[in-house]
Amino acid sequence: MDLGDRISVERDGTCYEGVIMPSRREGYVVIKLNNGYNIGLDAAKSRMQLVQKRQESLTMHKDRPLQKKEGLPQVSILSTGGTIASKVDYRTGAVTSQFSASEIISAIPELEEIANYRSRVIYQILSENMRAEYWIKLANSVAEEINEGAKGIIITHGTDTMMYTAAALSFMLKTPVPVVIVGSQRSSDRPSSDASMNAVCAATAAISDIAEVSIVMHGTTSDGYCSIHRGTRVRKMHTSRRDAFQSMNQQPLGKVDYLTRKIETFQAYRHRGEVDLEVTANLEPKCALVKYTPGSSPEILNYYIDKSYRGIVLEGTGLGHVASDWIAGIKRATEEGIPVVVTSQCLRGRICDLVYDTGRDMLAAGAIQGEDMLPEVALVKLMWLLANRPDEVRSLMRKPLSGEISYSTPITV
Repeated sequence: MDLGDRISVERDGTCYEGVIMPSRREGYVVIKLNNGYNIGLDAAKSRMQLVQKRQESLTMHKDRPLQKKEGLPQVSILSTGGTIASKVDYRTGAVTSQFSASEIISAIPELEEIANYRSRVIYQILSENMRAEYWIKLANSVAEEINEGAKGIIITHGTDTMMYTAAALSFMLKTPVPVVIVGSQRSSDRPSSDASMNAVCAATAAISDIAEVSIVMHGTTSDGYCSIHRGTRVRKMHTSRRDAFQSMNQQPLGKVDYLTRKIETFQAYRHRGEVDLEVTANLEPKCALVKYTPGSSPEILNYYIDKSYRGIVLEGTGLGHVASDWIAGIKRATEEGIPVVVTSQCLRGRICDLVYDTGRDMLAAGAIQGEDMLPEVALVKLMWLLANRPDEVRSLMRKPLSGEISYSTPITV
């Protein structure tokens, strides 16, 4: 029996069935169960039987020409990789990015009931490999698809850095159509995968009236609905749960019921066709996000100043504080033309550096309050402002440009 074969294994009166995975321990067989989890069993103490050879049970969906249906809107799918476009590599047991956008459509037939699709692979990477130049290319690719008549855009993306990409696109694009980023927590060939439901809900959002950059992912651990999160207000809050993504400091824009495909909205949003397409795809990559911890050295700030970084976002404690011995570094950065934006590690709530003496001293040294922005959103916004409106950084960092700041934060979120 070979890697990828489906087998049954009987041990101590219990029968397990799954797919053979690589084992690092000699004499043990590791199988991936139908629920997606792995189990290791002592081969000498187990009875194994072949159920199906790999090529018969694990044939992936073939890339095929997509059929256009009359009356359905045109949606473009741009693939960047990630778990939603991944499967298990049976040589290593790791999840690798191996699906094209059109293979995803072929694997999820419900998608073809919602829209007609054009697909492009922009990148085929796991999202930890994202960087500023990739966001720029992606923004330009989205604009190309809209100019060619797409009525909505779906971007498949890894979940780990999805919120950074969503924020970057939110600042670089003013879009007249929905731009929906979607991923999955579990690879598409796992029985417990959330890929299919997420993709169907994303397609539904892509033909909706919500013409903003959003992230669409599971709203609960079950298969009831997906939440539509504003691209500048969302964070991954769990490593592996299917409902890992949550809107911060405001409710989601809405939700998509998986069965009925109806959308319920909770927030005001930009409507389809409300603005003309506008692309400002420039970012300053030499910006840093620094998390303050008790006792950490102020030399951290001096490092970024000495390395000629253009901007710094501080993730401070509580209302936005760092130790008093960091204040000289903030002043030095400001005097050398490097804006320092302060956000909070608390995530929920807003910065207010007028309450305590330390905060007032930070403001006197030149720190910019990040209001109720998430730290990673503040970072991307700073990158965008430095590249496009450098003379207005101090004023615009405190003003909402893409829904990233609220003037009051509701207590219910």
